[in-house]
Amino acid sequence: MLILFEALFWAAAALIGWTQLGYALALAILARVKGSAITPTPTRRMTGRSLPKVSLIVAAHNEQAVIERKLANALALDYPRELLEIIVACDGCTDETAERARRAGADLVLELPRVGKIRAQDAAVETARGEILAFSDANCVWESDALRVLLNAFADPEVGYACGQVRFVQGALAGNNQEGLYWRYEMAVRALESQLGSITAGNGAIYATRRESYMIVDPVMGHDLSFPFKIVKRGQRAIYVPGALATEKMAPSIEGEFARKRRMMSHTWPIVLRGGMLSPRGYGLGYSIAIISHRLLRYATPALHLLALLANVAVVIMQPSPLYLATLALQVCLLAAATLASVIRLRPLLIARYYVLSTASLAAGLWDWARHGTSPGWEAAQGTR
Repeated sequence: MLILFEALFWAAAALIGWTQLGYALALAILARVKGSAITPTPTRRMTGRSLPKVSLIVAAHNEQAVIERKLANALALDYPRELLEIIVACDGCTDETAERARRAGADLVLELPRVGKIRAQDAAVETARGEILAFSDANCVWESDALRVLLNAFADPEVGYACGQVRFVQGALAGNNQEGLYWRYEMAVRALESQLGSITAGNGAIYATRRESYMIVDPVMGHDLSFPFKIVKRGQRAIYVPGALATEKMAPSIEGEFARKRRMMSHTWPIVLRGGMLSPRGYGLGYSIAIISHRLLRYATPALHLLALLANVAVVIMQPSPLYLATLALQVCLLAAATLASVIRLRPLLIARYYVLSTASLAAGLWDWARHGTSPGWEAAQGTR
């Protein structure tokens, strides 16, 4: 029995280490080895003759506080106005979002019943005239050249989906959310995935697809996770373009971030368990490893941490040793640091709290989905507008 619990502990610890750090290190080494054989992510500026017609779609639910700023930002993009169609899809808005969007210069404002973000985007796509469909959140601000840089990706006929880089910034309220630190690491991993093949997830703040690559998905399954792997299954690439920059406010507190991630994970688990991600059909070997390493194992970390803790306790009870007492102490210290962060606002403690709550949100999202399903509608996270 002792050997079994030891094996369970080390297996769980190894899988946690691989998904959180080892996978990124392996990608960095592989990218270094392959070197010049890697096709670089496009960064050149497009010329006037090659510019496609683009439809920029913003799905909005009660976004009157930010929609005018969003439209001003869209109209200020370094892109010919005659080639840019701006569509605001109002998802059951009960405020002045639609009126303010028209006043601010949107080419088309759709006033829809409450159907959820995905169906609002689908409705906008049906009316869109662009060769390229670009998408953004109402509270997101793009750099002036972001659209041009993002569209460079489609010079490669193999690319069907491209997402840019969103930088999370603190709002007016000083907070303790460490999402920015995590997101910078996530973007570095995503850049390596993109260099070596295709990314395993995108983001909803800044992304685009070819019109023919757009897909109708289940309304509870967001584009940012479902599109990349489905694009790969179609034989195209899904890439990350770090030069296409956007900014968005993060939740001001880690508690707010937990609630946001919990909601996101209630939309993620349907994609993982019944949306096709688990099926390897259409994946190459490298992409299969990426999906397992960066997605499936990451989402399994709550169970892996619990297994590591219980197995470690069992080993210590059966046969205490300095090694297993040390590994148990490390796990207890992580939980203690996360608890202390609620009263002592030191950066290492806040990082520990962020990690613990972010990991817990994966399990909480699964519980929510299993218990009562997931609504296609959404509400803005507090403090992000």
